Amino acid sequence: MEIEKIFEVFLYAVPALITGMIAYYFFKEHTKNEDGRRRFLLHKDLQVNALPIRLQAYERMALFLERISPNKLLIRVSPTSSDKDSYESLLIASIEQEFEHNLSQQIYLSDECWNIICAAKNATIQLIRKASLLEKTNSANKLREVILTEMMEKRAPSDAALSYVKNEVSELW
Repeated sequence: MEIEKIFEVFLYAVPALITGMIAYYFFKEHTKNEDGRRRFLLHKDLQVNALPIRLQAYERMALFLERISPNKLLIRVSPTSSDKDSYESLLIASIEQEFEHNLSQQIYLSDECWNIICAAKNATIQLIRKASLLEKTNSANKLREVILTEMMEKRAPSDAALSYVKNEVSELW
């Protein structure tokens, strides 16, 4: 008789356990879905608020790349004397100052984009230094002429970086 009671309790307990397990599973899934929904809505709100700031950062970096383009840099920064070394230093200081002014924008850009912008800046500085080392470059005006002549033959390093920035902005949409 006692085995019958145990069997009877077991028969009543099995459906309760199954119902409890199903309820636990559905409750767990429901809370997981709610958490995911909340995260999605929060992420969406953050994106809506951050997009204008990110676009502004890309705009500033595009302006930086335009300003360090050798053609535009040479027009904007005139030599103060005929000394090529002081003009070279002035051009490089101008690039570095522009870069430092926009340094904080890196937090809104992808690492790859920031690295390309840094590479363009460094390549532009190298271009100026190489032009200054040439024997035919003996004055500030000759340095300007050599750099401008070289820019007629090939693209500025900042042009490739600017293309990358434009491409990355187009992917934001």
